Amino acid sequence: MNTRTITVALILMLAIPVMAAKPDGALYKSKCASCHGADGAGTTPVGKSMKIRDLRAPEVQKQTDIELTKLIAGGKGKMPAYGKQLSTAQIEGLIAYIRTLK
Repeated sequence: MNTRTITVALILMLAIPVMAAKPDGALYKSKCASCHGADGAGTTPVGKSMKIRDLRAPEVQKQTDIELTKLIAGGKGKMPAYGKQLSTAQIEGLIAYIRTLK
């Protein structure tokens, strides 16, 4: 197993019991808004150029917390992996905030 796989596995094990985190809008603003936009629509210049998903869209909102944890921790495409930079609680806070965007 590589370090990234181990990191994602550990995050998932910690995230499974309860994801009742408080939404963390400040962390979203510092880590996500430059691409996804303040409203999550992805209509920023970077978001448009990378054709990123609208976080408010039903296909994103219907993803489980575990699926979103994998994406945030492990990254996807040009989105960086935040598994080493953010704690489990911080990732849970981001997911809780993303849920408020719908």
